[in-house]
Amino acid sequence: GISGIFRADGEPVPHELVDAMIATLKHRGPDGEGRYFAPGLAFGHTRLAIIDLSEASDQPFIDEAAGLALSFNGEIYNYLELRAELQGRGHAFRSSGDTEVVLRAFEEWGTDSFRRLNGMFAFAIWDTRKRVLTLARDRLGEKPLYYGWQGTGRAAVFLFGSELKALRAHPAFGAHINRDA
Repeated sequence: GISGIFRADGEPVPHELVDAMIATLKHRGPDGEGRYFAPGLAFGHTRLAIIDLSEASDQPFIDEAAGLALSFNGEIYNYLELRAELQGRGHAFRSSGDTEVVLRAFEEWGTDSFRRLNGMFAFAIWDTRKRVLTLARDRLGEKPLYYGWQGTGRAAVFLFGSELKALRAHPAFGAHINRDA
């Protein structure tokens, strides 16, 4: 399961808030959990290891040299073909799974990479250099991705997660979920 918080004011996200979001998603990924923090941003992740069972695919998946952080839920069926194409373009891989393929594809093609992904997925990518958060999910929404925000301008807080429970872990969001929507 994936979860995250973006604060427009750039203030740190409390660790205990990320831990609370992760706790709501524990059943989605019993094989591990991870956190990533940057100014005004945090990712929480619970891992269900399927393709690459090694620690090399632990998440959030961070590449400091590329300035990218990824929290990914799903499976990319054509990852071997994409990996071969990306290797042909000079990308080196440290893992054998589809997670790193998603990150390298985004590094190479940006949001155009999403059209190339064949699978079921929801993910968040943080570009540390541009300070841009990108969320995406598969075309049919097979992997859920919920989001919400509160406030405007510098006071805005944006949350996302694999389940609404992750958003409800934030005290400002628990009572403000529009159930009709």
